[in-house]
Amino acid sequence: MSVLSAKPAILFTLAIALLGSHSSAQETVDQWRYTLRKPADDWRKPQFDDADWQDGNGGFGTRETPNARVGTIWATNHIWLRKSFSLDSVPANPVLWMHHDEDAEIYLNGKLISAVKGFTTQYNAFPINREKRAAIAKGRNLLAVHCKQTTGGQFIDVHLVDGDKSPDLPAAKRNTKPFQSELITQWGEELTAASAWTQYPRPALKRQDWTNLNGNWDYAVTPNEQTETPKQWNGKILVPFSLESKLGGVGRLLAPSEALWYHRSFSFQKHGQQKQLLNFEAVDYRCEVFLNGQSVGKHVGGHTPFSMDVTDALKDGDNELIVRVEDETEKYQLRGKQTLNARGIWYTQVSGIWQTVWLEQVPKVHIQNIKIKTDASKGAITISADVIGNDSRADMKVIVKDGDRIVAQGDVSGAPGVLTCPLQIPDPKLWSPDSPHLYDIELSVADRSGTMIDKVQTYAGIRTVGKMKDADGHWRFTLNGEPIFHWGPLDQGWWPDGLLTPPSDEAMLFDIEWLKKAGFNMIRKHIKVEPRRYYYHCDRLGMMVWQDHVSAGHNPKWTRLKPNPEDAKWPNKEHDQFMVELERMIDTLENHPSIVAWVPFNEAWGQHRTMATGKWTVQRDPSRLVNVASGGNFWPAGDIVDHHQYPHPGFPFDLGQGGRFDKFIKVVGEFGGHGYPVKGHLWDVNRRNWGYGGLPQNLAEYKERYVTSLEMLNQLRSQGIAAGVYTQTTDVEGEINGLMTYDRKVIKIPADELAAQHKVLFQSKPKR
Repeated sequence: MSVLSAKPAILFTLAIALLGSHSSAQETVDQWRYTLRKPADDWRKPQFDDADWQDGNGGFGTRETPNARVGTIWATNHIWLRKSFSLDSVPANPVLWMHHDEDAEIYLNGKLISAVKGFTTQYNAFPINREKRAAIAKGRNLLAVHCKQTTGGQFIDVHLVDGDKSPDLPAAKRNTKPFQSELITQWGEELTAASAWTQYPRPALKRQDWTNLNGNWDYAVTPNEQTETPKQWNGKILVPFSLESKLGGVGRLLAPSEALWYHRSFSFQKHGQQKQLLNFEAVDYRCEVFLNGQSVGKHVGGHTPFSMDVTDALKDGDNELIVRVEDETEKYQLRGKQTLNARGIWYTQVSGIWQTVWLEQVPKVHIQNIKIKTDASKGAITISADVIGNDSRADMKVIVKDGDRIVAQGDVSGAPGVLTCPLQIPDPKLWSPDSPHLYDIELSVADRSGTMIDKVQTYAGIRTVGKMKDADGHWRFTLNGEPIFHWGPLDQGWWPDGLLTPPSDEAMLFDIEWLKKAGFNMIRKHIKVEPRRYYYHCDRLGMMVWQDHVSAGHNPKWTRLKPNPEDAKWPNKEHDQFMVELERMIDTLENHPSIVAWVPFNEAWGQHRTMATGKWTVQRDPSRLVNVASGGNFWPAGDIVDHHQYPHPGFPFDLGQGGRFDKFIKVVGEFGGHGYPVKGHLWDVNRRNWGYGGLPQNLAEYKERYVTSLEMLNQLRSQGIAAGVYTQTTDVEGEINGLMTYDRKVIKIPADELAAQHKVLFQSKPKR
């Protein structure tokens, strides 16, 4: 969706630079008070009380505007600004140096000194009428501005200068505060430092002996050049919530030129000869970790877990942990929906630690990783465990339980390395959305003497993902050999109080349970990797997942499903990092039975080397289907051809001429996006709150639009469409097209009502 209108985009910034009568330049001061709501009539007068207005740096507008210097984002139709400044002397030839949008009015000390119509695309000098120059005073002055725009893309910047001199404006100072919304979830309201994500973070490989390091840490922000630990800390931040989030307690934007530092102390007591592993579930984006003054490791990549062996650095008693983070957010960095310029479909950036930090004690010989493969037709579970350590021999025992009953067990011995144990399950209970059966699994490792040295718990769901042609020759998804229509929401996993971090495990679970009750059997997890507990909940509740890879910028031309697609040109180094992070995501999540498809690219966002990436993903995990570019430029890779269409669903079947789509499952990977605003539950009442196709007049029209989309999707099902993804689970920032509000406090369509409507998609014969 384009964020600019046909009119050239204009950015409105109000900053004042004053040149004295002796041509001695005064400092440009860009700090303003502003409001986006119409103020009282005396707003332009010096004595007006603007205490309830917001602070912002000039100029004001949107970054796409040509030749603009944006300090504060302004994306509404109107803005009112006020700024006080002092003059040592009155300029001899004062003019307004201005870049403006439609109908700007400029007042000085309560007097109108200029009113301009239309817009400009660059800075121009606007003379001040001689009669109006009398408003300029030596000493303190008050500049007030009202500007409006009606067609998108905007900017205002006004400077009072000496007309005999050309002004040299400094770069705009970026506001360090993200938008401060009043929205908060019920779980955010209940959060305390002691209750911040206390659950074991890795349920698919669980041990008993662990230490949670979430809670209040010290933080500091320094220039990027600083590599020495700060001598003073700026305050406290609640880990695992980001610097920018409400729940983190700071609410500050990190600039690409800055570094974010974390510090905390903790007490620890070692047990015997065990190794100590320091685990981070996610840190965005580049970090180095120091323990007791010693660097214990570095990591690049903001969305998957990593671990560091800190045995040698950790000591009995008090320990000091420091984490240094850099986060450019944009460029080639994988970031998903984050941006330095939050607007439209792009959201507030997230920097630093944003998932759980924890310590784990393990034996010197221990299970580092587990891989689980299942086969529904054979009732088989195959466990491969990566056992590491310097022992010459390890014996691994595997026990599979159905509740309290042991249904299978096996033993395997060998030198530390990958030990594989195939198991046959009698009368297997298969995993599906209707019956999400999970088997509990215990793995234990013994040394040469038979003494058990490590024990972990995991689980498995026996299921097989595949595809088949129906009687009409259309490709369909299968689960355990049976056709299944995939029906789910686009789910972005954003929160008004935690941003990328759910406020709690219970909050995260609420979304999944509600979607299940609403009759969805699948979730498309949109360009975000959730905490590992999310997928555990999907496993046990029976919710299939299409897992997107986290996207980046540097896009090709978006040609969708047209022939002769284009790829972006990415340097080798940046492509390699993209693939490293894709591999990490798959490696982290591949044991979860809920995940049925990988989605390397979304639309054309950072889409590059598509064929190579698609072939690699298919080879890396042949047990799942690959949707190489959901809604993106179509290349014949993977298993799925995916079209996005708003607001109602559709598919360009005619573009499949010559058999281009014949080998692929056809899906509508995004549609809907019907917006409905709920008063009191908007992220920002002053911005453009939008949905696709314009906003309905009332709730009844909103529901009618949803039903129409559903009927159209069911018709497409008869034409061969095998899945639909509705945008979206919740409102997100300025997007009000969720089935529930951003704070999850208002459900727009009840779950039971949705479930009844959705049954039509699962009838054996779709309506023509």
